[in-house]
Amino acid sequence: MPVIEICGPGCSRCKILAERADEAAKSLGLDYTLTKVTDMPQIMARGVMTTPAMVVDGVVKIQGQIPSVEALAALLGGKN
Repeated sequence: MPVIEICGPGCSRCKILAERADEAAKSLGLDYTLTKVTDMPQIMARGVMTTPAMVVDGVVKIQGQIPSVEALAALLGGKN
């Protein structure tokens, strides 16, 4: 089961990325966990330097951008 983390201070961009990641994972029929990480030391400990970011199973997949649902699904597709 993939663990998807959305890293950022909780701004509108972070919320959009979380919504799109959730939609992408659902479109793939994944059994997943989505959490939001807002604590800056925890975000930096994951190797994230620009927010919003998406971390999947400990690997930073996206930083500083908000890809489309389709692009996020393509990133998550290898995690079935």
